[in-house]
Amino acid sequence: MKKRVLFLDAYNLIYRARSGFTKGDNYVIYNFFRGVRPLVDKYKVDLVYFVLEGKPKHRSTLSEGQYKSNRKNPGKHFHEQKASIIEAVKTYMPFITVRHPDFECDDVIATYVYKHAKNGDDCFVISSDSDFIQLHNVCNVTLYNPVKKKEIEKPAYDYVTWKALRGDPTDNIKGIPKVGDKTADKLMRNPDLLMEFLKDPVKREIFDRNINLIRLVDLSNAENEMEIITSKLDSQSLQDYFLELGFDSMLKEKTWNNYIKTFERL
Repeated sequence: MKKRVLFLDAYNLIYRARSGFTKGDNYVIYNFFRGVRPLVDKYKVDLVYFVLEGKPKHRSTLSEGQYKSNRKNPGKHFHEQKASIIEAVKTYMPFITVRHPDFECDDVIATYVYKHAKNGDDCFVISSDSDFIQLHNVCNVTLYNPVKKKEIEKPAYDYVTWKALRGDPTDNIKGIPKVGDKTADKLMRNPDLLMEFLKDPVKREIFDRNINLIRLVDLSNAENEMEIITSKLDSQSLQDYFLELGFDSMLKEKTWNNYIKTFERL
C-alpha cells in the first residue's frame, strides 16, 4: 500500500529552533516541539523518520579534516537541550529514529528516500540543507525548506556538478578558484566548455574531490549497520515532559488536543 513518508533532518531542525521565541532556559526545546507538529501536519503523512547525524568519516578523510571545520560550537546549554529533544523524540513520539555512526544524516535520508520512492511511496524531506537538491536528479521527492517556507524545485542542471565547481562555504568545501555562481552556470550550459575547462589537472583534482564530498552516499548495502529506534506516541509522558519544562501555552486544552491529534494519525 502506497505511503506518504516524511524525513526530518533532526540536527538541522534543532539548530533552526535556536531562532524565534528565545525566553526561558528551554526555548530551543519549546521551538522544536512547537514547530514539528505543523511540519508533520503539512503533508498528512503516514510515517516519520527522525534522522540523526553520524561522523562524516569519509568526507573528513577526503578533505584532510577540513570538512565542516568552520562550524562554531553553539555551547553546552544548546547541546543539553538538543540531547533532551532527541531523548524525548525517541521515548514519546511515534517516529522512526535512525542514525548511521559513520555517515551523515544526509546520506541516511537519501538511502531511505531511494528505498521508499522505489516502492512507489511519496517522500517529503524537511531541511534547509541544499545538498538534498540532488535527490531531484535521481527520484521523485518533495523538498521543503522550513527557513524559506517553500518547496525547492528541481534545478535545470546537475546539482552535484554545479556545486563541485563553485564549492560550498557552509560545509567549508572550497570551489575552483575564480568560479562563482555565474561561471558555474555558464559551464553547466555548455558541456564542451566544461570539458575543456576541466582539462586543467589542478581544476580537475579540485572538481573530483568536491564531487566525492558533495554526492550523497547510498547506504542500501549497510542498512544492518543503522541504529534504529521505532517508538510509539506516549501522550501522557509527553504532556508531563512539557509540564515539567513549563510549556503552559502548549498544554491548554484545545492546543494540546490539536497537537496530539496530529501524531495519533501516525
